[in-house]
Amino acid sequence: MVVIEPSILSADFTKLGDAVMEAEKAGVSAIQIDVMDGRFVPNINFGPGVVSAIRPITNMMLDVHLMIVEPEKYIEDFVKAGADRIIVHQEVCTHLHRVLQIIREMGIKSGVTLNPATPPDMIEDVLELSDFVQVMGVNPGFGGQKFIHSQLNKIRALKSVLDDRGLDVPIGLDGGIDTATAPLVVEAGATVLVAGSSVYNSRGSVKENVEALLKSV
Repeated sequence: MVVIEPSILSADFTKLGDAVMEAEKAGVSAIQIDVMDGRFVPNINFGPGVVSAIRPITNMMLDVHLMIVEPEKYIEDFVKAGADRIIVHQEVCTHLHRVLQIIREMGIKSGVTLNPATPPDMIEDVLELSDFVQVMGVNPGFGGQKFIHSQLNKIRALKSVLDDRGLDVPIGLDGGIDTATAPLVVEAGATVLVAGSSVYNSRGSVKENVEALLKSV
């Protein structure tokens, strides 16, 4: 089943609580919280405090995407804040296997993600420790970017490896999702579509935009 996972990076930060509740009313089961440090990506935004503030107002899964260097230093803080899953980037984890182990040992789900220039075989040895695999459809750091179509082949390659190993691990695509690209991503093998500016915009309500994305696939 294909699911839409709104990214609050594109929401109105002055009404963040409302944006979260709109997503829940739209029927989605999870939201993604992008954490940026100004080092791994050229932007700075949320920290554990934002996760703590959101946790009491929703039962949705809080999917924390750490776009930061040395994520292992902050995993415990985000777990305590209420994260249900933590996604780390292969590119910043010298000891990726250990980091994914740490996340799981803290009692939540682990996820690993790849930048557009990173080949899929870079995470083949940690798939058994991953509850979620995410492909970046854009270079991380900013919302509203255009989809990089070469990432479709990466999704297909990861889907093939997971199927060959009998691993029931969902593949997500983060970035560049709209009604034109969503069908392509699903056809390639992704089932979780992380969408920011196509969900939070002035063209329609969150519910209307989520329904349009689901209808497109």
